[in-house]
Amino acid sequence: MWQPTERTGPVVLLVEDDEDLREVTSQMLELRGFSVIAAQDPVSALMKCRVHDGPIDVLLTDLGLPGVSGGELSRSAAAVRPQMKVVYVSGLPEATAVKKGLIKAGSPFITKPYTADILAGMLRSVLAQGTATPSR
Repeated sequence: MWQPTERTGPVVLLVEDDEDLREVTSQMLELRGFSVIAAQDPVSALMKCRVHDGPIDVLLTDLGLPGVSGGELSRSAAAVRPQMKVVYVSGLPEATAVKKGLIKAGSPFITKPYTADILAGMLRSVLAQGTATPSR
């Protein structure tokens, strides 16, 4: 299993229920200077929000999580960490996710499959923006 050497860059809470994709995404982010806290489901993600000692800069969450959507998770996580930003990923097209009410139009969104450069670029763009605003 991928083990980061040290936490140095912006901290990303990655929530992905697919173990292989979670590991690959963690590696992609670590190699691009991010520190990753990985969670396999919304319950463990919220627990990590509560117990992590230090900032969590951005929540990177799959929209299709077991039990609760990534949009619902982002609202719960914002209650614990209101300054944390959010980026959504999904195999659904963005227009479909908006139409189904999973995210608001204009929310930071990446369609799967994505490249490491697209992912890192989106995270850097979101982090460069001002204060956090819950997407939904």
